[in-house]
Amino acid sequence: MHTAFTSTRRTFCKHLGAAAATTFFLGAHTLSAHADSHRDATFRHAAGAGINVLLVHGAFVDASSWMLVIPLLQAQGYNVLAVQNPLSSLEDDVHVTRQALASLSGPTIVAGHSYGGAVITNLHSLVYIAAVAPKEGESVMGIAEQFPTPPITAHVVPSYRQGYTWVDPAFFPQDFVPDIDVAKARALAVVQKPITPACFTAISGPPAWKTVPSWYLVSGNDRVINVDSERFMARRIGATTRQIASSHASPVSHPRAVFEILVAAAQGAHKHQVKPADKRAGV
Repeated sequence: MHTAFTSTRRTFCKHLGAAAATTFFLGAHTLSAHADSHRDATFRHAAGAGINVLLVHGAFVDASSWMLVIPLLQAQGYNVLAVQNPLSSLEDDVHVTRQALASLSGPTIVAGHSYGGAVITNLHSLVYIAAVAPKEGESVMGIAEQFPTPPITAHVVPSYRQGYTWVDPAFFPQDFVPDIDVAKARALAVVQKPITPACFTAISGPPAWKTVPSWYLVSGNDRVINVDSERFMARRIGATTRQIASSHASPVSHPRAVFEILVAAAQGAHKHQVKPADKRAGV
């Protein structure tokens, strides 16, 4: 009798366990489906739904320099792509960025930080973050020479990669990004991406900023690009301009301010029905 009861209990528990597992699975599946539905609905109604944001990094960094800006954009439903440029020549960087732009469909906001501004100028200029905005026939160096030399210039030295330069890691924290935790700044110093000097002397092609509205975020405490040159370029391209008390590396030190001007540009571009010029000739 005991044996029969034990067998029956085991059978009952087995079926009960299976039923519970089935209930758990179905419940979890239902909750997951509900969460997915809620998330999709949220994204459909988010400000950035259906809008792409292409982020172009500058010299001495790579696409990870946008890491604090990207989650803010994604939380609003924007589809974000941060291009990894080789920094081997302006022509190469324009080519890679053009490929990234061509991979996106729908309305696209293009933003360039620092030297990345020279890259987007030859494609589809829109948002400049402490960036270079050359006119046709002008180079990054050509603009810089019109203004007092910024502090970082004395510390740009040959890197570990032959033919490429970088910022002396000992001076990177104080010159490139003095407004973040020094330990983080030191880490950024040793993961720098070297760049060829030719990127700074290459002649720019016809600027896209002549045909599309632009936005510019000036870094008021910049030690990499002369602040007056930033203001000059912003005025010259007729950009909607904001200035913040930031180092050159505002995407790292002031990601929310960068996010906010990107959103403003997205809203303004939608109003003007700006579309990406991915067929535009490069340099």
